[in-house]
Amino acid sequence: MPEKNSSLKSLFVRILQRIFFLTLGAFIAGFALEGLLVPNNIIDGGVIGLSMMASYLTKYNLGLLIFLFNLPFICLAFTKMGKKFVLQTFYANVVLSFAVNVFHAHQITSDLLLATVFGGLILGTGVGIVLKSEGSLDGTEIMSLFLSKKFGFSVGEIIMSINLFVYFLCGFVFTWERAMYSILTYIIASKVIDIVLDGLNSSKSVQVISDKAFEIGRELVENLDISVTYMRGKGGYSGMEKNIIYCVVSRLELSKMKDVIKEIDPNAFMAIVDVHEAYGARLKKKLVKF
Repeated sequence: MPEKNSSLKSLFVRILQRIFFLTLGAFIAGFALEGLLVPNNIIDGGVIGLSMMASYLTKYNLGLLIFLFNLPFICLAFTKMGKKFVLQTFYANVVLSFAVNVFHAHQITSDLLLATVFGGLILGTGVGIVLKSEGSLDGTEIMSLFLSKKFGFSVGEIIMSINLFVYFLCGFVFTWERAMYSILTYIIASKVIDIVLDGLNSSKSVQVISDKAFEIGRELVENLDISVTYMRGKGGYSGMEKNIIYCVVSRLELSKMKDVIKEIDPNAFMAIVDVHEAYGARLKKKLVKF
């Protein structure tokens, strides 16, 4: 019985945390929209961008339009992405619609550059928090997943096509100058979303091919406390057997690792790739140290 109560308590805490972050992210996004972007006729991409233009043209409530425009995609997600995602997305959209009305007519600045940069930064933070909490504020991604399976295009290609259409419309509804500011806002927001999702300490996977692989590996383990794995490879031209070092490191460890490798073998080959998620007790321990 105590274990069951503890499990229920843990589940309740996780649900509260999820609700808190979905609410926080939606409010941050709502503040960015009404405080910086909407008053300066700068739009976001996707469904929210279409809602902003529709609100400008019809004078209907922006929060209501965002919710109504997203509703068909939320229903679509119900059959494709599970009840949990749909409920969290529905809740996040309700909160966003409310937040937009809370911050309505609270313009922070009329400077277009400030509105673009800080609008992108704040909007990206809000959207990133919602995405990290397994929700969504824009139906574009949901629609892109559905269309990619149906027509064979990648999700990225479909999102890009939708946003090109949205910003093309923006040029007609507002001005081409505003459309360019909007694209800049979208780029900034996208980068911030990546930072929120991956974190500033996102990991890198590194492969090192060297004739001194074991010497390098020993130095990494003993002096940098980096866990390494040895693999065997074969040169495509020479046909010679090669030892390959594989490891996952933080950004902070990467520069130190490069220095060690260059000192031992200046001719070593290194391939470095971003790792969006990495799990393991040893990795967590290292990240805490830094």
